[in-house]
Amino acid sequence: MQAELDRWFIDEILVHEDALVRYLQRCWSRRDEIHDLRQEVYARVYEAAAKSLPTQPKSFLFASARHLMTDRLRRSRVVSIEPMGDFEPSHVLVDDVSPERWCGGRQGLLRLAEAFDRLPDRCREVVWLRRVEDLSQKEVAMRLGISEKTVEKHIAKGMRLLADHLHGSDGVHEAKAAAADRRDGQQRAD
Repeated sequence: MQAELDRWFIDEILVHEDALVRYLQRCWSRRDEIHDLRQEVYARVYEAAAKSLPTQPKSFLFASARHLMTDRLRRSRVVSIEPMGDFEPSHVLVDDVSPERWCGGRQGLLRLAEAFDRLPDRCREVVWLRRVEDLSQKEVAMRLGISEKTVEKHIAKGMRLLADHLHGSDGVHEAKAAAADRRDGQQRAD
């Protein structure tokens, strides 16, 4: 199996190396990182192909490169919360959590858990993967074997139901969502 994967990688991916490097040079401003980016793209593609071979290897290669650059840009925008220079705790106001705030936080968390448990199974699974595990919409769709549009619908429905439960208008939107689901099911059956 490993030899077949290696052969596939050589035949379907490495043949596009020059085009990949040109693409990275065109899209990535830090020239000193191009080699590392290329290698990381190759690693991602190889790991993904070990699970399931992409049907369009060249497109998959360039999509992986685009996602990698996006991930790196997103990470570079994260601001460190580490203190800079001398940090003397004596100059900081102490804000101990009062019993009321602690209890309120616990109650809020319990309400959220309750609302989450009330979501329909598939909707709950999609919301968990997308919002808690922070998978992309495409990754969620691939993992669950559903379309990206279906992932969008589940996220919208899940967020609406969670908000309704947390803000007290439970039954109104839930009934509308159930009616919309029935209409969608009838339209698909027709």
